[in-house]
Amino acid sequence: MRRLIRSRGVWLALVAALAAAVTIVVFVRSRRPPTDTVQRSETPAPVEQWPPAPILGTPTAADLSRFAARPSVLDRPGFIKFFEPGEPRKPLEEPVRRRLVRWGMAGFALFLLVVGTQVLENMVFAKETETVVHEYSFTGYPADVPNGDNPPQPATYEKPPKADEDCAPRSADPRVRKVSAKVTRAVNRQWRRIETWLKTNAPTTYRTLGEPGDAEAIAAAEAHMGVRFPNDLRASLLRHDGSVFPEDSWPFGFLGHANLNVREIRDEWSSLCAVDGEDEGEEGFSLPRQEWWDGRMIPFAADGSGDNLVIDSLMRDVGETDHEGTMSFTPAEVPIRSYYALLKRTADAMENGGSIGSWKPRAVGGELAWDAAETPPSR
Repeated sequence: MRRLIRSRGVWLALVAALAAAVTIVVFVRSRRPPTDTVQRSETPAPVEQWPPAPILGTPTAADLSRFAARPSVLDRPGFIKFFEPGEPRKPLEEPVRRRLVRWGMAGFALFLLVVGTQVLENMVFAKETETVVHEYSFTGYPADVPNGDNPPQPATYEKPPKADEDCAPRSADPRVRKVSAKVTRAVNRQWRRIETWLKTNAPTTYRTLGEPGDAEAIAAAEAHMGVRFPNDLRASLLRHDGSVFPEDSWPFGFLGHANLNVREIRDEWSSLCAVDGEDEGEEGFSLPRQEWWDGRMIPFAADGSGDNLVIDSLMRDVGETDHEGTMSFTPAEVPIRSYYALLKRTADAMENGGSIGSWKPRAVGGELAWDAAETPPSR
């Protein structure tokens, strides 16, 4: 550059300009106040707050406590302690462990035996689907009227009656059932009252009382008939197995009937089922207590002319069937709720000279006779 500027005057002008610039800088710096003075005179800048204040105002302590998060049930000490692993359990002793293993194996074997038995029973005794064919009788069309006023009517069909399932029970093995001591004592107490009255007033009838019955014979009759004799009837048969039919007198019985023994009960039931082994119900419903006969009834007494006293094996009350084709559960025009009730009412009527509905027991020539009661039957 020195080579380019060859004039001396130019150099002098440059030096003068540099000196003037230095002089101006020194003057400006001398006119500025000290730094500490400026800082003391100026207002300090506001410090920015963080986090910034909310637009709606700063929440109070009550607001914070109201909106604070509630502790979870999982944070409770007891709950956490429940899942914390506890101290290691002491191992079982060898005899105890062997005993548990044996019982477990025995239980598993029993389970397999029960399941296998059920499967075998289902395979062997499963019922096959039966196809029921209904046969109907055709009565034909009525004859046409000559003038043609009545057109031929459609054929009419009569559905065959449904068989009484109670008269065809499934075969079962006899099973002897024990009569409770309470029932036996109650039945024997009423029989002693009847026996005492018969000994005193009707000794001829007393001698017709049957000998004690056999529990196995009762069980065989129950299996044959497919019903369970009530406990009071079984206790009575075990004391007196019906009555003996003498040649010159009428045997003992209730309401003018003669008591049947176990074999006669079974045979009478079979005979009645042979005469009427059908249900008279409609639309699949049977009416066993409104028919003349149903297989669930137990005939325990007969009058020799086709009438029977029966016990409903389900309801346990006493009824009566007659040869005219009706059944009633108000024998002697009064309801009798059980065989034991019939025993007790008979003993009461004998001792007090009373009656059972429309029948009254009395002694005639050393025999028991049942006559029509003079007073209206009491209910």
